[in-house]
Amino acid sequence: MDITWYGHSCFRISDRGQISIVTDPFAEDIGLPPLKVKGEVVTVSHNVPGHNFVEGVRGYQYVVYRAGEYEIGDVFITGLALDYLDDTVSRPNVGYLLDYGTLTVLHLGDLGHVPDQSSIERMGQVNVLLVPVGGGNGLKAAEAAEVVALFEPNFVVPMHYGLPGLKFSLDGVEKFLKAMGVSKPHEMETLRVSPSDLPEQTQVVVLTPMALSRNTENGG
Repeated sequence: MDITWYGHSCFRISDRGQISIVTDPFAEDIGLPPLKVKGEVVTVSHNVPGHNFVEGVRGYQYVVYRAGEYEIGDVFITGLALDYLDDTVSRPNVGYLLDYGTLTVLHLGDLGHVPDQSSIERMGQVNVLLVPVGGGNGLKAAEAAEVVALFEPNFVVPMHYGLPGLKFSLDGVEKFLKAMGVSKPHEMETLRVSPSDLPEQTQVVVLTPMALSRNTENGG
């Protein structure tokens, strides 16, 4: 399985012989270069330009934008209602558990609170956790580290943090790394995951945002 980050909350997840999924595509008006990405399925965590620019994905056939269970190709997609609610604010958010059969990826969207233990247990084993870490409407660094500890994934990839050009303020990834006690994270352009080679201890992987590094189309 290959996982590539395009910036903000947008990833492309692909596995040989199976559908490719693009999460939370962003419009260029958030300040990042225009997306150049292909995928058969697009997931949208909530309906704002930083997360719902489906038109930026070439070749898509399906869009998933609400909680529920879906089977597309050989991939099971579970949309999880992870709304933020308090006395004054209601923010809709859907997380997506992507089950490729031998590996699972959980994209938490714009999660803004730490879920309770029972909610986490219902999601089962997560091999790769894609978690917001930069604050704003999403988790702050310390909260994100707490969520990672609850899930105990094999890999965790931070997202939704400050990048050059963004037109709104988010904390940098450094705060999350400090909260995780990580001084030297694994840094790479694409995370390649094999079911036969999963680390026992959670590894933090910082991906290079493709929209800023090469901004080239990723086909497949």
